[in-house]
Amino acid sequence: MKRTTNEPVAVLGLGTMGAGLAARLLDQGVPVRVWNRTADRSEPLAEAGAFVAPHPADAVAGTRAAICAVADGEALGAVLRGPDGVLARGAYPGVLICASTVAPEEVVQIAGDVSSVLDVGMLGNRDHARDGELRLFVGGEEQALEACRPLLRMLAKEVVHLGVLGSGMRMKLLLNLLMGIEVQALAEASELAAACGLDRQLVLKTIAGSGFASPVMAFKSRRLVSGRFEEPDFRLRLMAKDLMLASKQAAAAGLSLPLATAAAETHARATGQGLGDQDCAAVTRVLTPRTGSDT
Repeated sequence: MKRTTNEPVAVLGLGTMGAGLAARLLDQGVPVRVWNRTADRSEPLAEAGAFVAPHPADAVAGTRAAICAVADGEALGAVLRGPDGVLARGAYPGVLICASTVAPEEVVQIAGDVSSVLDVGMLGNRDHARDGELRLFVGGEEQALEACRPLLRMLAKEVVHLGVLGSGMRMKLLLNLLMGIEVQALAEASELAAACGLDRQLVLKTIAGSGFASPVMAFKSRRLVSGRFEEPDFRLRLMAKDLMLASKQAAAAGLSLPLATAAAETHARATGQGLGDQDCAAVTRVLTPRTGSDT
């Protein structure tokens, strides 16, 4: 059942998740104002009834909630503080929902410029976002959360308040740390199988159906079987960024996380080899033995 509201919501950033969130809100009868750095991503949403704004400042005009779902901290800073950013015309009076995966400290810094901020770690993929089946892990003040809870409940089957601002990002980094390590482990097992003469497809099918596999391994095994990493569910460069952020969090806490460090290095190398815009399962390509000699 649609829960129609007359209050518009801004969605800034129309990547895999942002586009799904905007489409979900439109389906629920919510007026949506969208902005994206490249305008062509806005076209399907415009056809569905969204208002396409030329700048972030225009997108948030007249809204009491704005969801920011851009790729990284640099993009978040530009959206907020750029010449036509959210804060270009003064303080934003509503609640800024930071759904971008950035360093927790960056979210806390935003609070100095915006009166109400929530950081939201999203668990799920594009289909979950589109269907309102996400799990959301939220950091920030209880008052801000309660103001946005009806909105968040449209987007998710579970909304968990973790505590202070930055908590949502910390949980998201932990989750992506696990995914990055698991997918790399699966890729390594697959490459070792092939190198030993085993049938890769059979090995991946066996792993995916075993008690050793997590749901994400079972899901990504299909990517590895097909060898097709275009139209990514989660871009490899974003996984590399999140693993680096998780490693920095560990270092700041005085922790040594060997698996996280190794995965971060592998994903950085894969990004450097031009695989960054492919699915994160493409990390397997940096594990494949090279033929010929490097001189």
